[in-house]
Amino acid sequence: MNNPYIPMSGKIKKAWFESTDRSLRTLDIVLDNGKMDFIPGQFCEISIMGKGESPFGIASAPSEDFLRFTVNKTGYVTAAIHWLEEETPVWIRGPLGNGYPVEKFEGKNIVIVSGGFAFTTLRSLLIYLLDHRDKYKDITVVYGAREPGLLLYREELQEWAKRDDVNIHLAVDAEFEGWQGHVGFVPTILEKVSPSSEDAYLVMCGPPAMIKFTLPVIKKLNFPSEKVYTSLERRMKCGIGKCGRCNIGPYYVCKDGPVFSLDVLEKLPKEY
Repeated sequence: MNNPYIPMSGKIKKAWFESTDRSLRTLDIVLDNGKMDFIPGQFCEISIMGKGESPFGIASAPSEDFLRFTVNKTGYVTAAIHWLEEETPVWIRGPLGNGYPVEKFEGKNIVIVSGGFAFTTLRSLLIYLLDHRDKYKDITVVYGAREPGLLLYREELQEWAKRDDVNIHLAVDAEFEGWQGHVGFVPTILEKVSPSSEDAYLVMCGPPAMIKFTLPVIKKLNFPSEKVYTSLERRMKCGIGKCGRCNIGPYYVCKDGPVFSLDVLEKLPKEY
C-alpha cells in the first residue's frame, strides 16, 4: 500500500477544456510507476510544486491506463492545476477515502443520478459497471446540467446512449436550440423516469440544491435509505483526516467517506 503522505510522480498525458464556458478542464495523468489500483468513488490529491495540493474525485475507471480528473477553477491551487499543459510533471497522493460498494451492487438494478460537475466519479462507476456488465441488472442514468455545454464527457454520453444495455436520460434546465433530451431539473426528470426501487440501489452525486430537492423524490420512489449512496466532497483538504476541515459528527469525510449511505447521513448533523 502506498504511503498516503508521499506523492507519486506523474505527467499530464492529455488536457482539454471540458465545458464550453472553459470553466472545467479535464486532465489525463499517467503515473511514472504504473497504474493505480482504486475503487470508483475514491479520490486523489493533485500536488503542484510551489502552489499546493487539492483533492479531486477520480473520473477514470480502474480499467483505464490513466487517471482522469476534471478541475473546476475556484481558487489559487485549482487555478494553477486548471492551466497545466500536456507533458507537465505533477504529483499524486492516493487513492484516498472509500468508494462505491460495487460488490454489494452485484446482481442488482443500479440507478445513477447526478447534476453538473458532480458526474466525475460517476463516470468511473458507470464504466466499471459496463466493464463488468454481466454482474449487474438494469442500469439507469439520470444526469442534468444548466445547459448542454456544461454536461461532462458529452461524446461518451452519446456513445453510451446508443447502447441497449444502459438507459441514459440527459437533461438541461431550459430549452436550447438543437437539444433533443429532457428539459427540466434533475428531481423532476428522475420522477418522470420513475425507476423502480425493487431490487435496486441508487447512487447520487450533485450540488447541495440538487440533492436537497432530489431526496424527496427518492423517498417517493420508495428507495430505502440504506440503498441510497452519495459522495460528499465539499471542504476536504488534507485527505487523511489530520486537518479536521471535513469533520462531520464522528466522521472525517476524507477517511470515512467520501461515499456514505443515506441512512448514515440521516443520523449526522445537517452540516452537509
